Amino acid sequence: MRRPLAALTLATQLAGCSVFSPLPAWELLKAGGSAGSTALAYGPSQASQVIHHGDAVPASLCIEYNREAPAAELVPALQAELRGHGVQSRVYEAGSGLAQCSVWLRYSAAIQWGRPPLASAYKSYLSAATLSLHQADGRLMASSAYQLDEGLGLGRWATTRSKLAPAVRALLTGFAS
Repeated sequence: MRRPLAALTLATQLAGCSVFSPLPAWELLKAGGSAGSTALAYGPSQASQVIHHGDAVPASLCIEYNREAPAAELVPALQAELRGHGVQSRVYEAGSGLAQCSVWLRYSAAIQWGRPPLASAYKSYLSAATLSLHQADGRLMASSAYQLDEGLGLGRWATTRSKLAPAVRALLTGFAS
């Protein structure tokens, strides 16, 4: 009977995190703070400024490469998200590939710089993007946007693909949520 009590007393005297912490509320607070900062850094994104004219989801489209959009991972993220919706895509320089494409996706993007949680180096992250679908003759079929929630910084360090996912879904279907 005395041995378990002695072991419990000894365990509470050890430094660091343990199952038998003398301050369980403190350990819970630390875990909650870690979970909270992770949620703020990788929170959800949503589409905004959605316009959709009721066109069917295209089977394929062409992406007009924008040299002015500074986010290197933007086009691969767009293509992956489009594939997830069953839409094949090809990338062309502006002004080329006009004869091959009946639907065009055009985009713009903005980045910002900051330090991720627990990191010492600065890193760029996507802070805004606008997407638009056009027929070959230039008629707008749909548009949507992503904007970082600056109030709490929700989603700042989420992947570019997860940031763009709601905007791509809204662009193709017209549903923002």
